Amino acid sequence: MVMSANQNRAVVLVSGGLDSATTLAMAQSQGFEPYAISFDYGQRHRFELEAARRVCKSVGVQRHVMFSLDLRAFGGSALTDVDLSVPKQRTDEEMEAGIPITYVPARNTIFLSIAMGWAETLGAFDLFIGVNAIDYSGYPDCRPEFITAFMNLANLATKAGVEAAGSWRIHTPLISLSKAEIIRQGTELGVDFGLTHSCYDPGVEGVSCGVCDSCQLRLKGFADAGMTDPLHYASERTVD
Repeated sequence: MVMSANQNRAVVLVSGGLDSATTLAMAQSQGFEPYAISFDYGQRHRFELEAARRVCKSVGVQRHVMFSLDLRAFGGSALTDVDLSVPKQRTDEEMEAGIPITYVPARNTIFLSIAMGWAETLGAFDLFIGVNAIDYSGYPDCRPEFITAFMNLANLATKAGVEAAGSWRIHTPLISLSKAEIIRQGTELGVDFGLTHSCYDPGVEGVSCGVCDSCQLRLKGFADAGMTDPLHYASERTVD
């Protein structure tokens, strides 16, 4: 059943990382009633999903859906294929050199499509996603061009869009912010970053490795913000 348009509802993609936690807080600060969606897509660990639950519970979202699909059927990414190693201890130059093996083929296209389907049943036309075009590790589906193209698709490919019940809006409040700016923004909004998880390859107890691309970007962000990351890391490596 498709509900009538509701200007206050928004579907927020929540991965469990600090970016999506900040995005969720920003959606709430803008007066939206957030409906959160997270994806159990066959990623190599479940710690980020546990973090997503903690984050959503901490802010009291209207509803949190954990959507299951298995991208391991395709593989092609170190995040869905255990035979591929997660890159570690890479320099900034190496991280900026191209699209890394941690890229999951078409992930944001798939996730946004599913989120859009749910939003249409809620009568919501606003989607929030914490993509970033600065500290983005080379992922093509985190660029403004992709978001604009998908928003155009949404208005062409849905009953709500075709019948002009409303106009789809994909909010990317972090897209032009540095990691340090994201952390400062989240802190101002009261985000508890101790609830989040960012590591691509944590230990069996969920302790972040400290040396994968995601950990390094996170650690550098806290350092640049002049703050201390509340998470514990297996590695004592410092970030310049």
